[in-house]
Amino acid sequence: MEEKGTISIHTENIFPIIKKFLYSDHEIFLRELVSNAVDATQKLKKLASMGEFKEELGDLKIQVKLNKDAKTITISDKGIGMTAEEIKKYINQIAFSGATEFVEKYKDKGEQQLIGFFGLGFYSAFMVSSKVEIITKSYKEGSEAARWECDGSTQFEITKTVKKERGTDVVLHIAEDSTEFLDNYRLKSILDKYCKFLPVEIEFDGKVINNVAPIWTKQPSELKEEDYQNFYKELYPFSEPPLFHIHLNVDYPFNLTGILYFPKVKNNFEVHKNKIQLYSKQVFITDEVKDVVPEFLMLLHGVIDSPDIPLNVSRSFLQADSNVKKINNHITKKVADKLSEMYNNDPKGFEEKWEYIELFVKYGMITEDKFYDKAKDFCLLKNVKGEFYTLEKYKEHIKANQTDKSDNVVALYTSDTGKQDIFIQSAENKGYDVVVLSSPIDSHFVNLLERKLDKFNLKRVDSDSIDKLIDKDIKLESILTEDEKKTVKELFEKAINNSSYTVSLESLSVEELPVSITLPEFMRRMKDMANTGGMGMMGALPETYNVVVNENHALIKKILSQTDEESKIKVAKQAYDLALLSQGMLKGSDLTSFIKRSVELASA
Repeated sequence: MEEKGTISIHTENIFPIIKKFLYSDHEIFLRELVSNAVDATQKLKKLASMGEFKEELGDLKIQVKLNKDAKTITISDKGIGMTAEEIKKYINQIAFSGATEFVEKYKDKGEQQLIGFFGLGFYSAFMVSSKVEIITKSYKEGSEAARWECDGSTQFEITKTVKKERGTDVVLHIAEDSTEFLDNYRLKSILDKYCKFLPVEIEFDGKVINNVAPIWTKQPSELKEEDYQNFYKELYPFSEPPLFHIHLNVDYPFNLTGILYFPKVKNNFEVHKNKIQLYSKQVFITDEVKDVVPEFLMLLHGVIDSPDIPLNVSRSFLQADSNVKKINNHITKKVADKLSEMYNNDPKGFEEKWEYIELFVKYGMITEDKFYDKAKDFCLLKNVKGEFYTLEKYKEHIKANQTDKSDNVVALYTSDTGKQDIFIQSAENKGYDVVVLSSPIDSHFVNLLERKLDKFNLKRVDSDSIDKLIDKDIKLESILTEDEKKTVKELFEKAINNSSYTVSLESLSVEELPVSITLPEFMRRMKDMANTGGMGMMGALPETYNVVVNENHALIKKILSQTDEESKIKVAKQAYDLALLSQGMLKGSDLTSFIKRSVELASA
């Protein structure tokens, strides 16, 4: 038997198209060919289980061999093999897929999940080869071995050959522009990347390189915590141990398995992203999973495997599909349920993990309404004393003492306990509670809570005097006359000499600071939005601070008691600089002048 012919395709230019455009990354030729070998092996096992193949299966290991001298890479399997007629049908006529026929034949026996989606996978071989040979022998009794050869044009040749065992050898004669693949380390790294968890043993350099039964293919009841921890180390050998995991195992209305791990996430998003690996029937596809996994879940690590995720022909890109949305929603629900269960079963243990999952939970609440609906019951607020409350419990905790004249509950928060300590102390002296909101996304989280929670406001502890923040109409009698107030305001305006700072006098407790500097809550939020890219079109916002002078402090009386205006301005400037210093806002030459002035005043 010898036959020559032309591959039945619709254009003479199919191979250049495959080589240049079909696959963005040439290294995946190995994934495609090894996956085909796995499919052929799985088909044989299925036929044997259904009694249609009665011989011994024997060793079904797939072998990848490199011959540097001959410049060849050979992928060998002991699967169903092909007859010469099947080669002509499945290899020469690209429009047909052996997988399609196999599914059709056995569709009533639940066999769809065995077969790959991709009839063009074999032709990725020509991205790296000047010539490809197939030497194959069908499992069917009495079959003759056949050899197919093609040099990347549309011309092929089929001849009889000798092959003792059933199965297929695909021999790639590596092209001059692809000699990078004639390297043991390079091939091993590709196999590790794409074939590490294939369900049939893959041998390279005399060693089996894959784990045929990774833990996501098993039932949770079969596994111990140690198994999950060991698998995490296998995936991420240099990472800290994860906090906990979620085992996904769904077969309706779509197929989905996987393990998702919660890493210890603090304040750096980017370090943690793109760590989830997507597989289709244990074949690695990509770690770009943003279409399958909601954005906030990109902070998780682990594996998702689903044959129901639609891929384009090169498997490189996910395609829009209702299943993708269902999978996305299911994963969100599973994660929310897991966190809720953890909080309800062990609130103290949940509090201990909060610093690592806080960013993740808040990010999810901001970006996904469905997640917010569940997370509002386990999202925690921590106050400066280290006490934890859920959102509703915190509202109840502060309601009696922190309700304004409009009946809104007002939560005071700090974004920096060090810088804002003096304001925190002032609030605590009045019996108010202060929560810590210092994560990178808390400016957005604050807006979310005010939008979602009824009659609930949040104000940063340094954005005004405390009494004004709570807005209870509490007013102390001032010890200054109206003329004295006018004089003090003018003195401070001259001392500050900066139009970005607005001076106001308030009648506060004598225990409060003589001068405090605040950035109004509204202006600070506008700045936060601008800094996080939310208002790029508005340009840089001007800084407009409030300088609040406490009319009742003894130092204000001391300023008025100075004998001349220069001395009055000097003491006012000192009080103002002290307020700047308390917030880390006094720097450079202004700080030097303050130190010299302090020495002068102390020596006077």
